Amino acid sequence: MNFNSIFIAGGAGYVGSHLVPEFLKKGYKVTVYDIMYFGKNFLPENHKNLTIISGDIRDKEKLLESCKNHDIFLNLACISNDTSFVLDEKLSTTINLDAFEPMVMAAKKAKIKRFLYASTSSVYGVSSKKDVTEEHPLVPLTLYNKYKGMCEPLLFKHTDKNFKGVVFRPATVCGYAPRLRLDLSVNILTNFAVNKSFIKVFGGDQLRPNLHIHDYFRAVETLINASDEKIENQIFNVGFQNLSISDLAQKVKKVVEKEFPEKKNIQIVKSPSDDKRSYHINSDKIKKILGFEPKKTIENAIEDLCKAFKANKINNSFENDLYFNVKRLQNIQAK
Repeated sequence: MNFNSIFIAGGAGYVGSHLVPEFLKKGYKVTVYDIMYFGKNFLPENHKNLTIISGDIRDKEKLLESCKNHDIFLNLACISNDTSFVLDEKLSTTINLDAFEPMVMAAKKAKIKRFLYASTSSVYGVSSKKDVTEEHPLVPLTLYNKYKGMCEPLLFKHTDKNFKGVVFRPATVCGYAPRLRLDLSVNILTNFAVNKSFIKVFGGDQLRPNLHIHDYFRAVETLINASDEKIENQIFNVGFQNLSISDLAQKVKKVVEKEFPEKKNIQIVKSPSDDKRSYHINSDKIKKILGFEPKKTIENAIEDLCKAFKANKINNSFENDLYFNVKRLQNIQAK
């Protein structure tokens, strides 16, 4: 498909800080629309094809005006993290649920051609099934993944021949990005291994699907380039290696000990966990229909993080609230 302009709601977050420069490299015109809870210093500066707008998705009029003259609308905007509801519930409800359908309607009114919605693979909650496909019932354990699941049909309610919509459910993202998160499983474990020389594992048996952040970009690019008939009103799982938290810890230990030879014999310490999310997602559908397969491994993500630590790109990795979504939103008293 011949699309050349992308509007990214929530484009200044962890995922956006990797996607934006990648789309610019490919020659797209990109607009980032973000409330800037984490600032905008993580985005490229003074790029002729990048427009950065500080805006709230709950501001319907500003959103409508801002998203005009774009081909693609990618919605990454949300209060993310399954623990985010230790925050004011109203904040998450107004952003993650209430603002969604008006956003879709604004995109349609602005004559956007294709709307991509980043849902989450955590909509499945807990499942003992060997493979969780897109047809699996949604069993949300938190309001975060409940709202994600509730928003999916709201997109399809408004699609038509001129306004196509597609939902993707990415696995837990890992790897380095300029606006880094260190509150996601692989990234958390790597931070502990590199900076504390031990790895704290909460639980351990829970299965988690993972996705390297660059494969996230490749998946979004695939959804943009696919023909209408292949993506319209479709839902795609996007994940790669499904591993237990304990297995992830072993991988982190192995890679970090190789990257930092002085850190021999990193210990793995286990603690009980209240986080019961456990599921093994199947991503065959996106491979079969769109030919997409992840290329980067969990080991690649750990190596990328190790390189960033060595290059001093990650500072005060336990204290700096910019790495931790919930801590940051509490500290700035986000509204």
